[in-house]
Amino acid sequence: MARYALKVNGKPRSVDADSDTPLLYVLRDNLALRGPRFGCGLGQCGACTVHVNGEAVRSCMLPVSAVKGDITTLEGLGSVAQPGKLQQAFITEQAAQCGYCANGMIMTSAALLARNRNPSETEIRDALAGNLCRCGTHQRIVAAVKRAAST
Repeated sequence: MARYALKVNGKPRSVDADSDTPLLYVLRDNLALRGPRFGCGLGQCGACTVHVNGEAVRSCMLPVSAVKGDITTLEGLGSVAQPGKLQQAFITEQAAQCGYCANGMIMTSAALLARNRNPSETEIRDALAGNLCRCGTHQRIVAAVKRAAST
């Protein structure tokens, strides 16, 4: 086991973990952050998406020892009391039903909006193509991203 100094949601954090421990487990188990979720464990569904230095990454596939830089989770975008504009757009558009995909959809959308403030519907759909949604709220998710882009 080794000690890792991480910067998570703007705050310095220190954790003890094996070098091959997935970042997802460190975030959920060591730091009690519940935004990123375990979905498939293979980096294919997007439920575990977080940002590392502003880039959307699958935290289930990234060992904590490979993390260099700032980590942002869903909790870093806003809170229940004060949601960020993308989170609020998802609420307004009722874009989440079961919640399985919400973290990945929001985190992937946030990375898209950071590099493209006014994406087309095609660009939104392309960016979200690697995120699985079990309940089929894709239309509402796209509407939420458009809403956030327009504010």
